[in-house]
Amino acid sequence: MHGLFRWSGKWWPGVIPLVMFWAIAGWTSTEPLEADLAQRSTAALKDTILDKRRISVAGRDVSLAADAFSEDGRQSAVASVETVPGVRLVNDETRLVPEAAPFVWSAERDVLRVTLSGSSPLPASKGRLMEAARASLGGVEVVDRMNLSRGAPPRFDNAALLLLEQVGKLKDGKITLSDTKVSLSGMARELGGREAIGAALKNLPEGFSVAANEVKAPPYILQAYKDPVAVTLTLTGNVPDNGAHTALVAAAGRKFFSEKVVDNLKASVGAPVGFAAAVVPALGALSRLSTGTLVISDREVKLSGDALYEAAAVQIRAGLGKDFPQGWQFKPEISVKPPAAPVDATVCQQLFSELLGKARIRFESGKADIVADSAGLLDRLIETALRCPTANIEISGHSDTNGEEAANQALSEKRAQAVADYLVKAGLPANRFSAVGYGSTQPIAANDTDQGKAQNRRIDFVVK
Repeated sequence: MHGLFRWSGKWWPGVIPLVMFWAIAGWTSTEPLEADLAQRSTAALKDTILDKRRISVAGRDVSLAADAFSEDGRQSAVASVETVPGVRLVNDETRLVPEAAPFVWSAERDVLRVTLSGSSPLPASKGRLMEAARASLGGVEVVDRMNLSRGAPPRFDNAALLLLEQVGKLKDGKITLSDTKVSLSGMARELGGREAIGAALKNLPEGFSVAANEVKAPPYILQAYKDPVAVTLTLTGNVPDNGAHTALVAAAGRKFFSEKVVDNLKASVGAPVGFAAAVVPALGALSRLSTGTLVISDREVKLSGDALYEAAAVQIRAGLGKDFPQGWQFKPEISVKPPAAPVDATVCQQLFSELLGKARIRFESGKADIVADSAGLLDRLIETALRCPTANIEISGHSDTNGEEAANQALSEKRAQAVADYLVKAGLPANRFSAVGYGSTQPIAANDTDQGKAQNRRIDFVVK
């Protein structure tokens, strides 16, 4: 017996390394098992829609943490892991994604970027919206501030994708979808953009409707610049249609007798009421300036530049707004060009002849009423008369051979007098001018063609 105790006291120290070997073996054998269970658990969830998914394994116990988008989806995910061979226990740490009520999504555009905010129902939806925004906005920065939420109405993706297309038509603004109600605000990028957005909204998915559409059209702008150096009139901006386009360019050609008209106008929708009726007299006022700029924005007319003499500046400032349709505003910024150096009678005659060689003072047919298109030419004639203050000037009226000679004689006298009265009204002394009518007695072209007759119907300035 005593020998047995001696033997037992010698074997027990060998147990310690044996236990250590068992522990090491157990640890090295469970690590591959846990990795395998994690991999197969992940594979079991490949068709399950989850967010923030995390899987950890301890032995044969699996912990599953995730945000699910429905109760059925949450339970299905847990059940899928439970059926993985080798899993003993599933520690369920899943939860439901928060529900948004109302379910609000928005897209807001400013000068630099487009920001998507609010709720998105699924990660795939969020990805589609970001991809569509980048594709349709042509390189504009897209910022994602969307949260995942439950509670989206049916066909949310279709509605949001259609609304994203409209963001591309905005210069700035915001589109908001609250449940099934759409609200829009901001300014369209181009003329016609507001109308295009309105037409697109008619294609919203069933059940969706527009609660508010406050998208504004951009200003309807026409600009005209008179350049005395290049001797051009440049027209840019918008006109209502091709008919108005043709008419306005033709009116400019009549009013600007020496400038080349550079036409950069384009037809665009959205013109304010009375647009053409305001543009024509505004162009007439610009034609009276030595240099100037005309800007018509919606129903506001801005005219700036230098008049040729003081009385013309007063007339333009006071008179132009009276010719506009009701509701239009006129902002004149008219100064007066410094007077040109005086010239002698010979140079004065040469200047008159050059001006009247480029254009004719025009009258109403068969009358002595001067048409408004001649205002620019008359101002040039007045400026020239101011440069030769000591010269006396005969204003000669001439006609063609149509009609009775007595009537032609009388009409030529009345037209010459109408021009003299215009010059006196502008501030020139009446005793410097004499109005004489010559009827058809001094033709400068044959009267057997319309062109020849038009040349013969004229006013001449003769320096005495």
